[in-house]
Amino acid sequence: MFAGSDVGGERAAAVYCLIGSAKLNGLDPEAYLFYVLSYIADHPVNRIADFLPWNVALPRINSTSESN
Repeated sequence: MFAGSDVGGERAAAVYCLIGSAKLNGLDPEAYLFYVLSYIADHPVNRIADFLPWNVALPRINSTSESN
């Protein structure tokens, strides 16, 4: 995969990990990232674990209707 630089590759890997973790926890990745990006700026840094996929209370996706 072409990321442009080593730093770009590291950032892409972090985003892919978040997306994969959201999927593994039954969350819609787009809704999860929208939620996190909407609220992270006003959230205390010492409670960042609240945004991990297994700690977020969003509607779960139905794994049987998922195309991937």
